[in-house]
Amino acid sequence: MNIAIDTNALVDFFRGKTPIKFELQKHEKIYTPLIVIAELRAGFLCGKKGLENEKLLTRFLGSPRTEILLPDEDTTHHYAKLFQQLRSQGTPIPTNDLWIGALCLQHDLALLSSDKHFATIPQLILL
Repeated sequence: MNIAIDTNALVDFFRGKTPIKFELQKHEKIYTPLIVIAELRAGFLCGKKGLENEKLLTRFLGSPRTEILLPDEDTTHHYAKLFQQLRSQGTPIPTNDLWIGALCLQHDLALLSSDKHFATIPQLILL
């Protein structure tokens, strides 16, 4: 199974957390949503280890097992349906995570994340 990785999971990976390393080793392909990359780089600019973290990200993205996942017009349909679903359920989630969820549903990917609010999307497989 191919997976997408959320920002918090990628930060944990960069910090060397063993459970994340083991989970990533299980998968042939790891998709990194463009939104995750933007969140990371924003964090790098606000932190004290920006250059060091940028090197880690560049190395991760350069792996042959990693691919950047870009939104497209089809993603907007998944986003809109997911937005409506979560609004109807009364369980909205942050906008960036809505985009990440939409990309995962569009490409039939499981999501590696520790954000609990993704559990409000029953059709999304969480790792």
